[in-house]
Amino acid sequence: MMVTGLAAILLALALLLVLVSLIQPLARRFEVSETVLLALAGILVGGLAAFVLRSSATEMFDGAAETLLDFPINSEAFLLIFLPVLVFQGALAIDVRRLAHEVATVLLLAVVAVVVSTAMIGLALYPVSGQSLVVCLLLGSIVATTDPSAVAGIFREIGAATRLTRLVEGEALLNDAAAIAIFSILLAAVTSHHQIHLGDAILDFVLSFGGAMIVGVALGRLALLISAGVGGSQAAEVTLTLALPYIVYILCDELLGFSGVVATAAAGLTVSAYGPSTFRPQVWRFLNELWEQLVFWAGSLVFLLASMLVPRLLIGMTRWDCVLIVIASVAGLLARGGVVFGMLPLLAATKISPPVPTPFKITMVWGGLRGAITLALALAVTENQRVSTQVAHFIGIIATGFVLVTLLLNGTTLRYLVLFLKLDQLSPIDQAMRHQILGIGLGQVAERTHALSDELGFSAATQKTIIGHIEHRAQEEREANTFDTALGDRQRVTLALITIANRERSLLLDLFRIQGLSRRVMETLLRTAEGMVDGARLEGRFGYVRALRRRLRPTLRFRLAQMLHHRLHIDQPLMYCMMERFEMLIIAHLVSLSLMRFMHERLEPTLGTRISEIVSEVLGRQRRMLDDALETLRLHYHGYSEALESRILHQIALRLEGEEYDTLLTENLISEELHRELYRDVERRRRRLETPLRFDLKSGIEQRLRAFPAFRSVPDAVLHDLTKSISLHFASPGEVLLKRGRKIRTIYAIVAGLAEVHVAEQDIQFGAGDLIGASAMMNGVPARGTVRSLQFGHLLAIPAARFQQLLKDYPIVQRTIDERAAERRDGQLSAVLLAGSAQAGSGDWRKASQEGIELAVDRPQIPRKGSG
Repeated sequence: MMVTGLAAILLALALLLVLVSLIQPLARRFEVSETVLLALAGILVGGLAAFVLRSSATEMFDGAAETLLDFPINSEAFLLIFLPVLVFQGALAIDVRRLAHEVATVLLLAVVAVVVSTAMIGLALYPVSGQSLVVCLLLGSIVATTDPSAVAGIFREIGAATRLTRLVEGEALLNDAAAIAIFSILLAAVTSHHQIHLGDAILDFVLSFGGAMIVGVALGRLALLISAGVGGSQAAEVTLTLALPYIVYILCDELLGFSGVVATAAAGLTVSAYGPSTFRPQVWRFLNELWEQLVFWAGSLVFLLASMLVPRLLIGMTRWDCVLIVIASVAGLLARGGVVFGMLPLLAATKISPPVPTPFKITMVWGGLRGAITLALALAVTENQRVSTQVAHFIGIIATGFVLVTLLLNGTTLRYLVLFLKLDQLSPIDQAMRHQILGIGLGQVAERTHALSDELGFSAATQKTIIGHIEHRAQEEREANTFDTALGDRQRVTLALITIANRERSLLLDLFRIQGLSRRVMETLLRTAEGMVDGARLEGRFGYVRALRRRLRPTLRFRLAQMLHHRLHIDQPLMYCMMERFEMLIIAHLVSLSLMRFMHERLEPTLGTRISEIVSEVLGRQRRMLDDALETLRLHYHGYSEALESRILHQIALRLEGEEYDTLLTENLISEELHRELYRDVERRRRRLETPLRFDLKSGIEQRLRAFPAFRSVPDAVLHDLTKSISLHFASPGEVLLKRGRKIRTIYAIVAGLAEVHVAEQDIQFGAGDLIGASAMMNGVPARGTVRSLQFGHLLAIPAARFQQLLKDYPIVQRTIDERAAERRDGQLSAVLLAGSAQAGSGDWRKASQEGIELAVDRPQIPRKGSG
């Protein structure tokens, strides 16, 4: 009985999956690239299937053999089924923040190298191939795309430098798109027999890339928004990510005319960047594991199926074809080498991208393997009815031979090249760090092993043998330790800050497992934590602190909400932004306490006391900045702050309670039925906490106004009406409140915080109870100095027209301001007297000091003529 139809297809796929499962351990055992083995296996399967069809002893497998030889899938289906999966997972697995520093290098390798390789291979073949230049360029575009799977797999397996792997994987995201875009333009020229207009081709290429990036990012963000709104359903969230690459690819490639590959890569990078703060940590881990498995199946199957076509593509191959394959291979290697060695140094010299070491360059040139996409594009030409038989034969043979050369020559020797260049070894700094960590860690392991062996009753002889071996290893590591000499103080501080920022990211992801915390808040915190890692890595302590300040600075969304509140008296957006800011600051405060403990307990033994003191000072500054920002909000919304802290702690307790029940179930101390009942109770209490807390944004403004001396004599009814036109303003350090020479349009009443103005060679500060801009407005003059906030502040913004009306109706307000200014002037004069008496020869100090006080128009002072 012969297996036919759908059953034959399924059987063939099942047999191929069995083969794939066997190839991976074989590749590991014989230290050969999986891709090379897959290619050889595919060729072998193709030949074996042909033998089965010719043999009468294996008739029961004829259906499967026919299916394998004439698999019901063409080149278009190859690209449509497999390419979105491969590209999306490649983008998903990339650290977007770190790749951002290499964007110029990646674009050079992905786009410029493809263009140069296409041109050089085409021009090298044109004089000797007997084909037109367009056909030769078409072949160049087919073999220009590299397959990073073999290279990245070798790098990861032997522990090559992570930057090298990142560059190769980043290149892979876009070089397929560049090659396919050029291929489409050239194939259209070949089939329609028209000339290529370079300007139009470049414009189409740029529009295809740019449009695809916009669509990919937009749909990626939309998918994340939908995921955030599906109620925490793991199945629904993961299913959305499975649908996303196909939707993006087909929409761009079939409907909009953009690059489907670029759009899919952009969507994957978007999910990679924002996924950790959108998906729950357990969902994010499961999602990545699922995609790794999917791409393993897809990548292996596409390579096997493409390799099985090799015998058919090589039919009719001649000796001259072998010469052409060698010419194309050498031209491709020279083109890639010219780009890598010729242009990467220019990027480094202009500081567009970090420099790439020479061993990296050599490996990147030799690691330009070709794979399944090249074979699929060659198959697309041979299947095209509008392509002549001669051209199809030329493209099929040369492209297939090119792939085999790179796989069998470059692929089999790449591992040894990496080992020869010592790219698998740790840097001197990492090596010193290894000795330091092992020297300390093994000592702790010996102590814990001794305690556990006593508890479990191991014999003294056994303990002595095992623990003695561990202690001997620890002693060897301590003796080999060059940590103090290999790293300077600045390097150790940078290393500590990078470690702390990574630790903070881990803590935030752990906290994110608490259901009920704002996704937007966690996204902000995670993004800024990664910014601290990058800042510390690039600029050390300065970069870390600058990234921290960016975290605490109000966002654009917050500033827009504050503007709506101030100008249009629309309060709700600012209220929501305030709620998110409260939550962000409280969580950051809790994490900062944990980081201080981590610093003293874990890093100080490794880095030493002096470095610990420096880093502790940085963390202490972080704590002070957080406290300032948080206390400014707590001062007038204390009840909401306490309620929010209580709710976060309650959520943490519920999470711990659920984990305890999971542990009891794992240890078989409770039944599954009891576990479900206990968990349902936890979920009921957790849902009651999901209702967001709210507060009245303007509550207590009247009482705050009453605290200002200038308003104490104003009737309650008038103050009540005044509050309707007052808005809240939350200032951040360095924010400009009034600009020099500008007309006063808003009076700022300081509830909490500090501001400063520089006039007459003096820095004059404003604190709680002061009115910024009142004196200038009363004098009818613009601001004579720029007023900046020195710290996080809580201000009441009073429209100048409304304040002017208040002065007109209640002159006592102006008199109170004048009296307060007189008191402050006397105090300021005394301070200047003391300073001036210490300066010999400063005879005009009295005049200068008087000018300094009078120029401080943004602080209450005695009004000039005509002010009453």
